[in-house]
Amino acid sequence: MPSEHELEGQVALVTGGGRGIGASIARELAAAGARVAVTGRTLKQIEEVAREIHGLPLQGDVSRREDVERWVREVHVTHGPIDLLVNNAGLGGEARPTWEIEPKEWWRVFEVNVLGAFLCCRGRGRIVNVASGAAYLPPGGTPTNTSYGPSKSALYRFSELLAAEVRGHGIAVFPISPGLVKTEMTAAAPDDAPWTPPECAPRLVRALASGRLDALSGRYLHAEHDDPDELERRANEIVDQDLNTIRLRR
Repeated sequence: MPSEHELEGQVALVTGGGRGIGASIARELAAAGARVAVTGRTLKQIEEVAREIHGLPLQGDVSRREDVERWVREVHVTHGPIDLLVNNAGLGGEARPTWEIEPKEWWRVFEVNVLGAFLCCRGRGRIVNVASGAAYLPPGGTPTNTSYGPSKSALYRFSELLAAEVRGHGIAVFPISPGLVKTEMTAAAPDDAPWTPPECAPRLVRALASGRLDALSGRYLHAEHDDPDELERRANEIVDQDLNTIRLRR
């Protein structure tokens, strides 16, 4: 069982931490003893979350290099080096025919979901990149959303490659799927959709922050279907059999 203060002394940065999944993750990390900075574009939202968890609100755009670098400097001055980065900020894009979407609007999803994560991935410690089942699930209805799913596929692959690249430097990278959680982004989903309990993603991120799952760096972990204790028990099996990956099988 995790201890109440298992993350005592850690410094965490959660992007998109002013609402939804990001806010829940920030609360969970703070409850475990971490000092947490939350970022977002809406100052009122991040200030409310930061006030609640005695954290640090940082306003800005995750796709702007100057904003990201300023966040890192402010966290370092206030709390010290970042031990845990949670790249949660994301855009959903539009479920409209692709030919009706302006190129800048379509590309903006990649700027936030992929470029934003890339810009933040500097430094030490552990990185959690919040991806989505949209990265691998079959197409749903028509029209589809041709920006969100591809951006999350790119985020997963980026995470897997980065994990291999930085393993020798003592850095772990985890792409995760939070499941289908009720947030503003998923408001259009029907009531009978396969909703994921909102506590699953924060619980998984807390376990990843503890270091007990570092052997699974680079693996795609699902907050609802991959119980942290079970992951720890099966870590060798998962690695040996190359599980929790997106692969072409023939």
